[in-house]
Amino acid sequence: MEDSIQFDVIIIGAGVMGSSAAYQSAKRGLKTLLLEQFDFLHHRGSSHGESRTIRATYPESYYPPMVLESEKLWKQAESEIGYNVFFKSQQLDLGPSDNRSLASVISACKVNNIGHRVLDCHEAKSSFGVNVPEDWVAVVTELGGVLKPTKAVAMFQSLAVKYGAVLKDKMEVVDISIDGIRGGVLVSSKLGVKFWGKKCVVTAGAWVSKLVKAVTNGGVIMPIQAVETNVFYWRVNEGKEVGFGLESGFPSFASYGEPYVYGTPVLEYPDLIKIGVHGGRECDPDKRRWGVSVMTVIEQLKKWIGLTFGDRIDWEGGPVTSQSCLYSMTPDEDYIIDFLGGEFGEDVVVAGGFSGHGFKMAPLVGRMVVDLAIEGKAAVVYGDEGFKYFRIGRFEGNPRGNVKGFEDQVRLR
Repeated sequence: MEDSIQFDVIIIGAGVMGSSAAYQSAKRGLKTLLLEQFDFLHHRGSSHGESRTIRATYPESYYPPMVLESEKLWKQAESEIGYNVFFKSQQLDLGPSDNRSLASVISACKVNNIGHRVLDCHEAKSSFGVNVPEDWVAVVTELGGVLKPTKAVAMFQSLAVKYGAVLKDKMEVVDISIDGIRGGVLVSSKLGVKFWGKKCVVTAGAWVSKLVKAVTNGGVIMPIQAVETNVFYWRVNEGKEVGFGLESGFPSFASYGEPYVYGTPVLEYPDLIKIGVHGGRECDPDKRRWGVSVMTVIEQLKKWIGLTFGDRIDWEGGPVTSQSCLYSMTPDEDYIIDFLGGEFGEDVVVAGGFSGHGFKMAPLVGRMVVDLAIEGKAAVVYGDEGFKYFRIGRFEGNPRGNVKGFEDQVRLR
């Protein structure tokens, strides 16, 4: 038993959120323990691979300020580690002029004073070489780019160790309980090892619902569904390579409507561009099918790529390679960041349901959960009222969660 080793904060789950939280906690001088059920930097969850996008263009007005704050925190962590995980570009959003989500993106930019330009189809073609239908518009903002996921997680873990955190992998947690004698929290592993902490933070990704259900004996149900998704890389045709690279000013991008398509400039693989679809197949994270047919998605992407990029990309030949990862979806695609409550009160903080758009927020989420655990509150960049969007209780008597006026973007229910 190792509960004689007392920690200020025990963090369960060493993906990007947990690793960021460990860094934030240890940097404050708190005795910090980070536990991971698999190997560090594994490929079974949501925090691995070659790229994630960063953008401030959201239909919801409460996310852009979080992205702007996260950008600062990404740069701060990079300055401490000495290398880059964030490669900046512009962000290009495309869609029908009457698309409610895209209209909300423009509105959110205005509300949050984010500089943006609205382009017609001709301007989009001349500026970025994309073919946009006559009745579509394009929105350009300065904050876009590529984050390197595995490298970023390694960065946060390295910084956590630098500031004194203890990291243990292959340490699956099976129980969390309140220590009725000493106070604080007892965390028990499958190996029989126990750890004691004043506070606990659960950032277990696609496994968070299972763990919370187990430790509360079914008393707290977090409506988070694991979804297996695939990202695809497509070959830029020979002679057409100029213009798709980050160095040439090609943006990270998203296309609204059905399907919702997103992508990044050529960066991680020479002459391969990442283009994928938001969404996937519901699954049990412990029983994934790995390699299940995705032909429907591929056919949708072929059509979109052919219309948008023409002969510049080999869409007819299909993707050159793909990678599988997990989404952790809430019904409204908003995050859950809250106290577990009940017998745990404010001693246990849970964070999950990042719904395929949370990676960019990791530095801020890490800071927020440590603030909640240690201080009982967190300074939200858009005001304390903003936390209502992330409360567990929003689903009580309301299984759809936060009400939104752009249902085309919230369809995985």
